[in-house]
Amino acid sequence: MPRSDETRAAFAAFLRSRRARLSPSDVGLPEGVRRRVAGLRREEVAQLAGVGLTWYTWLEQGRPIAASAQVVSAIARALRLSDDERDHLFALADLPVPDRDSRPCVGASHLDLLEKLLPYPAAVQTARFDIRAYNRSYRHLFGDLDQLPAEGRNCAVLLFTDTEWQRAHVDLDHAQRRIVARLRAAFGRHHDEPAWQRFIAELEEQSPRFAELWRLGDVGGERAATKHLVHARVGELNLEMSSLWLDDALGSRVVWFSPRDAATADRLERLAAERPDEALISAVA
Repeated sequence: MPRSDETRAAFAAFLRSRRARLSPSDVGLPEGVRRRVAGLRREEVAQLAGVGLTWYTWLEQGRPIAASAQVVSAIARALRLSDDERDHLFALADLPVPDRDSRPCVGASHLDLLEKLLPYPAAVQTARFDIRAYNRSYRHLFGDLDQLPAEGRNCAVLLFTDTEWQRAHVDLDHAQRRIVARLRAAFGRHHDEPAWQRFIAELEEQSPRFAELWRLGDVGGERAATKHLVHARVGELNLEMSSLWLDDALGSRVVWFSPRDAATADRLERLAAERPDEALISAVA
């Protein structure tokens, strides 16, 4: 529970405000008669959440009592809180914000953008470097992404575990150091999330090189960078990598590679036109 009087009061006020906006019909309860309060009664919320009425009343009064993450989650469900509201309630309770339910982070407008960026390779990634959607050029930039399982399409994982991705990078050490530094910067904003903790632990187990670089503690930002690749079919690619956040709250961004010279521009054209029968865009369901 919140440690200060101020945060306990804010926690209690937020509970009361969310309770007041609900009607019994919103949560499948009968309206009844002689209802004297706006919204649900405290006993109704306690019943829906499976907690004691006295204990829930103390929470709404801002008393210094302990509330576990399981109980706060149950109250959030009872009050029909949105993900943003639930996260706010956990923050007020001084508890680690839980992982959100998986959701699409790619909309139709994002897919349209990826198509319009052709022949430049472009993809939508999460803050953890999961690849959520990509155009035809990006699909074949390091191999064939469509041949990988959806859960394996992650830039950091592939850069440390996939030989095709590693062979494509002229300066693999620089690329690996840079992505670890960017990942650590993002991890600083998500360090208390179990999914992030599992991701880092699993990657440390999969790659001793990643574990070695992770221990260094280097931190890097999202600034544009040059990328030198050797593609198995079209040859050397001299690229400028840029990124733009689409939704910082959900952690999705578009990443694209533009040519730094005419020869690279020609080779990207060839890469995009190689397989005209394939879809222009791929997306993780």
